Amino acid sequence: MHALAAGGNAFDAVLAALMAACVAEPVLASPGGGGFILALPAGQEPRLYDAFVHTPRVRRPGAEASAREVVTDWGTAQQAFHIGLGCAATPGLVAGMFAVHRELARLPMPVIAAPAVQAAREGIAVSQFMAYLMGLVAPIYLEQPAARAIFGDPRASVPTPVRAGGRLVNPVLGDMFEALAREGEDLFYRGDVAAAIVRQSREAGGHITADDLAAYRVEARAPLRLRYRDAALLTNPPPAAGGLMIAFALALLSGHDLRGMGFQTAEHVALLARAQAETVRARASAGPPREGVEAAWLDGELLRAHAAALAGPLRSRGTTHVSVIDAAGNAASATVSNGEGCGEIVPGTGMMLNNMLGEDDVNPPGPHAWPLDQRLASMMSPTAIVGDDGGLLVCGSGGSKRIRTAVLQVVSNVLDFGLPLPAAIAAPRVHVEDDHVSFEAGMAPAAAETLAGLFARTTAWPGLNMFFGGVHTVQRDKSGRLSGFGDPRRDGVCLGGD
Repeated sequence: MHALAAGGNAFDAVLAALMAACVAEPVLASPGGGGFILALPAGQEPRLYDAFVHTPRVRRPGAEASAREVVTDWGTAQQAFHIGLGCAATPGLVAGMFAVHRELARLPMPVIAAPAVQAAREGIAVSQFMAYLMGLVAPIYLEQPAARAIFGDPRASVPTPVRAGGRLVNPVLGDMFEALAREGEDLFYRGDVAAAIVRQSREAGGHITADDLAAYRVEARAPLRLRYRDAALLTNPPPAAGGLMIAFALALLSGHDLRGMGFQTAEHVALLARAQAETVRARASAGPPREGVEAAWLDGELLRAHAAALAGPLRSRGTTHVSVIDAAGNAASATVSNGEGCGEIVPGTGMMLNNMLGEDDVNPPGPHAWPLDQRLASMMSPTAIVGDDGGLLVCGSGGSKRIRTAVLQVVSNVLDFGLPLPAAIAAPRVHVEDDHVSFEAGMAPAAAETLAGLFARTTAWPGLNMFFGGVHTVQRDKSGRLSGFGDPRRDGVCLGGD
């Protein structure tokens, strides 16, 4: 809101929000990570800024020893990650923000950065949600002294993450944002920040070199487009995986009358879960997504084969999102991530680098077998729905592997069932991975029983949970009225609107 009130547009606002997220949600967002920004400038062609992390050009011998496994316990489920500087890929978020600023923003970067700088220096109150999240990743954020000094509770006699009601203060991060806003992205990729990253990487077992940072480039791509019901969908194209998998699942669902089945009936949730399962199988059979494979996925034999399988019997991480629409009709949808963080603070910056080489959803071969000098394939899927009636909805989600299924379900809830945003987002979700189905409480008993009978493994969650993503959404209806809704699973909020 600060950026809009200062005369900025949606792109100024999304950049200010991303910087603020690095302060307020450091587990989910960091200048040391990467992401994607879907931009829809009024009267211009939409574009997707790929600022995701890039694998190093050289694998440093012995650096794999710094990679180590940690397990986060969600209570109902567990998830393993790898951390350590040997898991850090070349960060892209800073370059992405400056690319958007050069091409689309109005305000000077120091004005955009000012709220984040102030918040980092003065501190922010820790919410119940952030305290819960810090508890999940405590083994990562309390392991090293530098991280513990920022994220630990100074009153605790044993290492404990900062508690709800406490303050998270990180003035060094504020200083870095202020310097970046004043000096530009070269400070990060060729200047003092780059030197600090490279020195730490060399001394503590990382792979990132000065050449990796200097060579990083933001890729501007045309969004992946498809038709679904009475709308056009724009989402993240390959080499990212999430947008293509959402599009593939929607293509599978397009041949079925979901509205006629009834919302979250046994028939509906069974079809939804099976479409998710077929999408996972399609990715496994087709291999990693590459630029230019959209037609082969969405118009070819791959889709026909899995649509036929859908008609037959069943065969047996940290991320944040911001959506903005302004009064002039500009829209921005940004999803960014630091993974869970590698556990190490870069000296003099207040930031933690990512652990994307240790994330199995973006680097399935594992932390010791990543491809050299390539963009990693992310599940992040900033998405826009352009209705035939002139309406516009922009959304996206955090949630590691659950991003694609969270966005898929919200899109279907809106376009298939006409649900208003609060209901479309708060409805219980289903997620399928291989032979394992997970679903939230609130399903009708018959639907829950049907899901449990379809898969070899079942996890029934006792309530809504951030495990199933956080779809933060804003929309402009055909009359021009603006509204939005933040996902309660991730403490989402909506500012502005009518």
